Amino acid sequence: MGNSLREKYGSFFKELMSVSQAAAKIDESKVYEEANPKSRAYMDTMLNQIMKPDSGLKGIENFKAFYDSVVNEGKTGLILMEHYANTDLPTIIALLNKHGEEWSKDFANRIVAVAGMKLNEENPAVRAFAEGFTRVVIYPTRSLDAVNAKEISEEEKQEEEKRARKINFAAMRAMDECKKRGQIILVFPSGTRFRPDRPETKRGLREIDSYLRLFDNMLLVSINGNCLRIDPANPNDMLADIVVEDTLILTASPVIPCKKFRQGILDALPADEPDPKQKTVDRVMEILEEMHDAEEKNRA
Repeated sequence: MGNSLREKYGSFFKELMSVSQAAAKIDESKVYEEANPKSRAYMDTMLNQIMKPDSGLKGIENFKAFYDSVVNEGKTGLILMEHYANTDLPTIIALLNKHGEEWSKDFANRIVAVAGMKLNEENPAVRAFAEGFTRVVIYPTRSLDAVNAKEISEEEKQEEEKRARKINFAAMRAMDECKKRGQIILVFPSGTRFRPDRPETKRGLREIDSYLRLFDNMLLVSINGNCLRIDPANPNDMLADIVVEDTLILTASPVIPCKKFRQGILDALPADEPDPKQKTVDRVMEILEEMHDAEEKNRA
């Protein structure tokens, strides 16, 4: 097993934290965070060291068509991407910039990721890592479920639920403003990184159905290769992730009209389907898995 992120880049993270500006505690006034260019510079340096030179984008014509639909046609754009590592967001931005055309660089600059508040609140080094990229911060359902499972008073639980509502309402307003500015929202539909020993971490969140109702077009992006692998012995410690040099390939689907995609799935469901929203998300995850497996065969 290789070195952990903490072992390999410990001194690096000390410098990174020295330029950190992001909020350590999220409330409804702090849900939109612009990328910190000083933090980004450190992240780009690290990624260039661990991402092999033959890394790249596949389906580049699909990336371009999606970009054109947002910039030239005024459509709202949603990227739904697989999630294996905390380098996934830096990777798509780095590879769009590496492609080198003006549209791909502009595409990279327009990406706004939806991120859980854990990235800000859990660890100052992780916060510094995350703030190199523009984000809308949300209070995830999983985090609220964890709070409700704690042995705390009902009053404390209600206060946290109130906080979650305020944060998520503000986040939706922030996303709406992003859409008006022609920014592109990127969401990891699983809501967490995939862990092979926990197959449920690859199941899409039913909340993603709401995004399909709110956007015009989506682009599905699969990821093959992983430079930052979860340590099975310390899965909740992001700085314990194992650093591995690898080739990263990001593959884009054709542009998919969200409402047509969603309606087609709903129309095919039986009338007594108990959870139609989950079915739309399940289909997204199935397509991503098919794309991932197809590229994995190429790698083999």
